[in-house]
Amino acid sequence: MANKTTYTAENIQVLEGLDGVKRRPNMYVGSTEKPHHLAYEAIDNGIDEYLSGYCKKLNVVIHSDGSISVEDDGRGIPVDMHPQYKKSAVELVLTKLHAGGKFDKKTYQVSGGLHGVGISVTNALSEWLKVEIKRDGSSYYQEYKNGVPTGPLETNGKTEVTGTKITFLPNQSYFTSIVFDYDVLANRLKELAYLNKGIEINIKDERNGKEDHYHFEGGIKSFVEDINKNKLPIHEALYFEKKVNDTIVEVAMQYNSEYNERTFSFVNAINTVEHGTHYSGFSTALLRSINNYIKKNKNDKTVLSSEDVKEGLTTIIYVKVPEPQFEGQTKTKLGNSDVKGIVDSVVYEKLSTYLEENPNVAKLILSKCLNAANAREAARRARELTRRKSALESGSLPGKLADCQEKDPSKCEIFIVEGDSAAGTAIGGRDRKTQAILPLWGKMLNVEKSRIDKVFGNEKLQPVILALGCGIGEEFDVSRLRYGKVVIMADADVDGHHIATLLLTFFYRYMKPLIEHGHVYIAMPPLYKIANGKKIYYAYDDAEYENLLKEIGTDVRTQRYKGLGEMNSDQLWETTLDPDSRYMKKISIEDATLADRMFSVLMGEEVEPRRDFIMKHAKEAVLDI
Repeated sequence: MANKTTYTAENIQVLEGLDGVKRRPNMYVGSTEKPHHLAYEAIDNGIDEYLSGYCKKLNVVIHSDGSISVEDDGRGIPVDMHPQYKKSAVELVLTKLHAGGKFDKKTYQVSGGLHGVGISVTNALSEWLKVEIKRDGSSYYQEYKNGVPTGPLETNGKTEVTGTKITFLPNQSYFTSIVFDYDVLANRLKELAYLNKGIEINIKDERNGKEDHYHFEGGIKSFVEDINKNKLPIHEALYFEKKVNDTIVEVAMQYNSEYNERTFSFVNAINTVEHGTHYSGFSTALLRSINNYIKKNKNDKTVLSSEDVKEGLTTIIYVKVPEPQFEGQTKTKLGNSDVKGIVDSVVYEKLSTYLEENPNVAKLILSKCLNAANAREAARRARELTRRKSALESGSLPGKLADCQEKDPSKCEIFIVEGDSAAGTAIGGRDRKTQAILPLWGKMLNVEKSRIDKVFGNEKLQPVILALGCGIGEEFDVSRLRYGKVVIMADADVDGHHIATLLLTFFYRYMKPLIEHGHVYIAMPPLYKIANGKKIYYAYDDAEYENLLKEIGTDVRTQRYKGLGEMNSDQLWETTLDPDSRYMKKISIEDATLADRMFSVLMGEEVEPRRDFIMKHAKEAVLDI
């Protein structure tokens, strides 16, 4: 008879204070790879003060010791004693979940911090945190270690200004890395400056002296123009704004000559990367207004699809909602059903009027959309051709794929390799049970400059689509993915980096969930082999090579690999394929707008931004993709 475990009151655990956050940090900050969400919670509090009319400036400083400070000139967190809990209000806010001024709608009419757990989560997951508050003519200070105050709130001077400054060091026990990425933070702060026109936001990095200052009076219209600055817009950016009851809707949009939709949505300054009901309302209104304009003015029976009217469209949707309902604490998707109807009505009214009053711009937009419809039909034919072709092939897999034996996708890896020579070495050195090799050859299509019909018809990309098995574009289904890891394995040189960038562009534009779910990796083959007697060393870049030479001495033999094909199978296994010894970069999308801009700069039509980027980063030698 099986042993039975008892289940009594003794088995019930109650996590006090911030223990729940420490036990399950992912529930509160999403990914724990990097600590940026902790900074966002402090930043969002300053933005909430701005939305309430009290904050004009926000300063963010990454300090040389790895800590970060966020300072605003708002009202300052209250410091008086809470009548029920007998603690200062600031201590309550920093140590108790669901404590804050964002529930009664008197302190904050509009706020992103609906759940009231934000800054307490930052405190819980920090090694130490210091809070400085200026209000009511005095300055106050308190320190925390691992979420626990080291002493009471103290008065440390007089002041005539107001505001809150939070300084903290993330606790490395909860994060893969506690290093703040300047570019990611700067991009988020730039977004916030666009969304909150008039606010002044400054960021400085004491580690390297970088700093940026953001102040935009043009708001989200300037935001759209900035996103499109590396593209070829076909008209001036449009901007609509209207208040319906207590909800404010702002929309800025502009078509460009490219083929990808770029829509970024925000609620109360929170980036809703998974969109939600505000995006649904916009999509419905956009399609309805353009189709109605065609029917009314063009005597054309063409009925456009949602994909047709979004091709080459860059949009910012920004709504301010008194009671936002987010799906999850990380606030990535809006759920308010009434917001869909509000956004729908505002966009339909404003856009329909604009098209009627600006026929020249309407003509350009309709031409863009009708061309997209024709391409969509061509893509449909290409897709059907691909399906028929794959149905005739054995197992619906590309002929050059050296597949693995394992059937459980979570245990399988596919290495996409450029060239038959490198592929032959990889096939000889791989673990046949779990590692598949897919060779590609010739120059790959730059999908940033191509419509989807060209993508389906491209003989270089078809093997990738067939091998992964999950479709592309609107038909993509990550649950059908045949391999848990999709690894781009290219030579460690400029041509190899170019091939990797082309593949990443394809994944980002047509298989984005592949990256979002953490399936895409870059293999890191070595650049040098160093032999010292019987000992073998590998260097993965020039800097590591120089350091190894200094350590080993002069009695060495070195080889610089021109490509993967120069290695024998054993060397490739040891350095690049063996899970126990290899290096790989996992590709993630921490900030969608930053990633989108980067792909546009590197792979878009405009040469000038790409040249500027290369000149700016030339000293870095290798692009960390």
